[in-house]
Amino acid sequence: MRGGDRGVSLDDEENENAQQSMIKIGVCVMEKKSSSAPMAQILDRLKAFGEFEIICFGDKIILEESIENWPICDCLIAFYSSGYPLAKVEKYAALQKPFLVNKLEQQHLLHDRRKVYQRLEDFGIPVPNYALVNREFPYQELEHFVEQEDFVEVNGKRFWKPFVEKPIDGDNHSIMIYYPSSAGGGMKELFRKVGNRSSEFHPDVRSVRREGSYIYEEFMPTGGTDVKVYTVGPEYAHAEARKSPVVDGVVMRNLDGKEVRYPVLLTPAEKQMAREVYVAFGQAVCGFDLLRCERKSYVCDVNGWSFVKNSYKYYDDAACVLRKMFLDAKAPHLSSTIPPTLPWKVNEPLQPSEGLTRQGSGIIGTFGHDRAEELRCVIAVVRHGDRTPKQKVKLKITEEKLLNLMLKYNGGKPRTETKLKSAIQLQDLLDATRLLVPRKNCSHYGMLDNILAQL
Repeated sequence: MRGGDRGVSLDDEENENAQQSMIKIGVCVMEKKSSSAPMAQILDRLKAFGEFEIICFGDKIILEESIENWPICDCLIAFYSSGYPLAKVEKYAALQKPFLVNKLEQQHLLHDRRKVYQRLEDFGIPVPNYALVNREFPYQELEHFVEQEDFVEVNGKRFWKPFVEKPIDGDNHSIMIYYPSSAGGGMKELFRKVGNRSSEFHPDVRSVRREGSYIYEEFMPTGGTDVKVYTVGPEYAHAEARKSPVVDGVVMRNLDGKEVRYPVLLTPAEKQMAREVYVAFGQAVCGFDLLRCERKSYVCDVNGWSFVKNSYKYYDDAACVLRKMFLDAKAPHLSSTIPPTLPWKVNEPLQPSEGLTRQGSGIIGTFGHDRAEELRCVIAVVRHGDRTPKQKVKLKITEEKLLNLMLKYNGGKPRTETKLKSAIQLQDLLDATRLLVPRKNCSHYGMLDNILAQL
């Protein structure tokens, strides 16, 4: 004991000193975002290093308290979402001057697609061929905008269908694709996922919208996939491909209900584009959309703060990169070298460190490792697709006899595909069908018997 009657132990004093020496990381975001699974995964990893104190502000402080009463921190994680007072947070940052993971002023650009495209062009980042139609009020007639059956023309620049129409409001995700009359016409509306749908086709809609300002751009065929890129700082980028909503609007999900995504490799040019997006918008943690068309890549949207979902390798890498950023900014005298065993893996069997350079989607730099590893070649054996189309009929059934037949031949697994090929299996199918189909026309059964006999 020390301090006479004060009763303060050495352990208490050491803990207090250790607490004071920690770098304070403020998480100034809406609670819905700070409590999300990816954010929790990364914050837990940062805390496990023992170098940081995590301070979550919470909605009440952000929305109701004056900035003078907000917690003081060394580093600040702050990004816009619905209901977020960005201007108020800017005043707090100007007052306390913490290190900002994502610059606040540039976040205003992300709400206007015109400013996003202009910023991308200013930094030499490829974007799709596009034109702007600005209206001061709804349905304003513009001399420089002409619409015909199969094209629109903006200031003399003509866009033949199919073309894309985007609202200038970055928070409006109602994006339209208009198709030419030679393909039957119509319009497909893309939107944020609702259940298992991400787009809807409207065959009777042929005229573009006129109630606001829009961007018109050339439709770029991407082979049915979209590429999402996630950066953490200027030297780390993770990319995933998903089924494009343009295909049929049905979201591909796995058995857990998560959207199916596949990690993809970025080309050297795409890695450089990821770095340039970081530089252009000042957003260390950032997501953007990449279109790959005819061996070239284009950025068509920048989303701001975005995390990869359900990737523990990404969570590990992101925590390590953010740790280095925080230490370089506020404690450059401390080593930011990645430890051989990450703190949250101390109880796992010791394995050789993969290092950040093993990230499948592409790393710019080595992060303390002597050599970077990168996939150089993929060898594939591909067969031709020239075959007779199968004459299939797909339908949903609820008949108990047919469902029981399926379970009989797949081991009783309700979510497993069942193939009926043998004569006995097909006979069972025929017997079940005969019990279900009313015997109104006997000739139908003779035809069915002949078909099954040929299989």
